[in-house]
Amino acid sequence: MTAPTPSAPRRGADARRVASTRVDVAIQGIRLLDAPVARRAGAGPSDDGHVLLEGVGAAVPLNPRSPYSVRSGRLLLDGADTGLGVEAVARPRFYDLATDDGVPYEKIARLHSERVLATTVVQTCVRYEEAQRCRFCAIEESLRNDATVAVKSPAQLAEVAKAAVELDGVTQMVMTTGTSNGRDRGATHLARCVRAVREAVPDLPIQVQCEPPGDLRTITDLYEAGARSLGIHVESLDDDVRRRVMPGKGSVPMAEYRAAWAEAVRVFGWNQVSTYLIVGLGEDPDELVAGAEELIEMGVYPFVVPFRPIAGTLAVEVDGTTPPPHEVTYDVTRRVAAALRRAGMTGADQAAGCAACGACSALGSAEEELGTTRACEVSA
Repeated sequence: MTAPTPSAPRRGADARRVASTRVDVAIQGIRLLDAPVARRAGAGPSDDGHVLLEGVGAAVPLNPRSPYSVRSGRLLLDGADTGLGVEAVARPRFYDLATDDGVPYEKIARLHSERVLATTVVQTCVRYEEAQRCRFCAIEESLRNDATVAVKSPAQLAEVAKAAVELDGVTQMVMTTGTSNGRDRGATHLARCVRAVREAVPDLPIQVQCEPPGDLRTITDLYEAGARSLGIHVESLDDDVRRRVMPGKGSVPMAEYRAAWAEAVRVFGWNQVSTYLIVGLGEDPDELVAGAEELIEMGVYPFVVPFRPIAGTLAVEVDGTTPPPHEVTYDVTRRVAAALRRAGMTGADQAAGCAACGACSALGSAEEELGTTRACEVSA
């Protein structure tokens, strides 16, 4: 597949429409008959199909009940053309390969969006018992469904990364992990994996993602191994929400997160550290935006995404949680994008990772909307 050329910068109304639509499809999904690059359950964006929306990567839920559909490369809403082009990301060639002992490369690392290689280096989590599990997480379901392997070795990841770069033009890599019992919470194995990949593909930027390690010196270990950006994901800044939605992870005090973010910014640099903030877990939207602004002041990029129902999670199977309303998600995304613009912070300036990719969030489109709106106001 040849990717569509991204459209020229839009004027205010067009940019608003794109940003608003990206938020809506992130919530409602698309009725897509064929999504060669997709995920079912897992630690990260899941039950998603990867598409190019107006030439820009987007990870959207595959929802047979969505009002959005695709026909002849156009995105339709209730059958009417939205004016936006959409195309499924093609299946990468490295998916057709396997290791010498017969493990398909696809079970070791997956393509996200069009040029991002992603992997969960340890597919089990010490917090996966129901009493401790994050209610939005399905990290072990893909393992139970034989879609992956429990532990990816550094050598396996190096082999797959090299093939993905050479065959499919992958430009960055993301490594996350389930939490371990050790003080490092899984970061030590991440460092081993990063080091092996950088030896095989020296120029491939890598982001690692983990909980705050018990020993903050581990953050330096990750950097020295070759990682160039770091995600320490808190999901919510509200302690009541954290205790209810992620009881195991929520037992880690916010003070540990703040200390880890501060040390990570010191080691990795301003705007090379990020955290997920999920809209729709019950946190007050105004408080979420205020918390995002504090993170930005620290040099941490708040990657804002809506809650997405994922099969196999407690949020869906037990709680019946539904996505947040479009207007709330759009408002929060736009306000955080405005704060990022004021700080001169963009996801595109991160070396690698979720913010650099941007497919799971509408923040990039909201930033474009704000920029074109102001440009139109000035020119008027």
